[in-house]
Amino acid sequence: MTNPSTKPYPDNGLMQTDRPVGIVGYGAYVPRYRLPASEVSRMWTGGEGGVPILEKAVNGLDEDVITMSVEAARNALQRAQIDPQEIRAVWVGSESHPYAVKPSSTIVAEAIGSVPRTLAADWEFACKAGTEAMQAAIGFVGSGMARYALSIGMDTAQGRPGDALEYTAAAGGAAILIGPAAESVATITGSFSFVTDTPDFWRRAHAEYPSHGDRFTGEPAYFKHILGAAQALMEAVGTTVEDYRWAVFHQPNAKFPERAAKSLGFSKAQIEPGLLSPRIGNTYSGSTMIGLTAILDVADPGDRILMVSYGSGAGSDAFDLIVTDRILESRQRATSTETYIARRTEIDYATYTRFRDKLKMN
Repeated sequence: MTNPSTKPYPDNGLMQTDRPVGIVGYGAYVPRYRLPASEVSRMWTGGEGGVPILEKAVNGLDEDVITMSVEAARNALQRAQIDPQEIRAVWVGSESHPYAVKPSSTIVAEAIGSVPRTLAADWEFACKAGTEAMQAAIGFVGSGMARYALSIGMDTAQGRPGDALEYTAAAGGAAILIGPAAESVATITGSFSFVTDTPDFWRRAHAEYPSHGDRFTGEPAYFKHILGAAQALMEAVGTTVEDYRWAVFHQPNAKFPERAAKSLGFSKAQIEPGLLSPRIGNTYSGSTMIGLTAILDVADPGDRILMVSYGSGAGSDAFDLIVTDRILESRQRATSTETYIARRTEIDYATYTRFRDKLKMN
């Protein structure tokens, strides 16, 4: 089959679609339970030393990647006001799928009413599994193969007891529904992906918890990929920092995205609405996407947004978005990200241990 498009493929790595596409619906979900970082410190260091965040969101006994994905997807559908039968792909990106063999995506597709005429698949790429699915959804819709495609980034709170990750590894995420630009709350002008083999973080089969390369986490992992993707995208689309009202970067903690923003020239005010990690922790596959939902909840028509994800292993996806007039009505139709964050029930370490099944019997 020949490609009917006469549009040349750019040699600078910029990804653009044959048909204009955008975000037609978005939704977040954050479970209500919160574990203060001070509780982790109290348990493992006697309260000595600082903590990287204030607290993190923890999923309850009846919540997993699937149930949380359904909630976020329903919020996206409420905002989009479309028939779920028109969705031709439901893709769930996560590090913590409930099943090793059985897709989360089929259950989500069934729950939101998109079956049977749809694709369904699970995605993995550490913390950028959600934006990896989003890249595919953009291509799927932009090629004309589908009118709508749903991409979700969602994870549960993981982290070995006493490990540095336990302070920040959190639960939650977001759903992004891609569709025609004419129906969008934010159009996508282009995207860029930046990938290398950098072994900073991994979890082997049958291992309970992930491991990390420690000193590789910042450089050459996070910052090389975040800055590389952001700079390449801005150069390719011809934008500068001053062109963006907002920016959101993957947030494993509070310091990394702040440092990345400063390195690129962004101000604290430009990243503030999407910087959620101090309040809910690192939601892994949903970290960057849920930051985007928080920005869309406050953005004005015409605002330009830079979004850059990061996934260990390692890679980044960067997106250039422009908010449309449809945002004003659309965001009122579903629960805001801030509402989920403000709705909190504090738990202690013992309750967290029970919720996350951390007591193992030999």
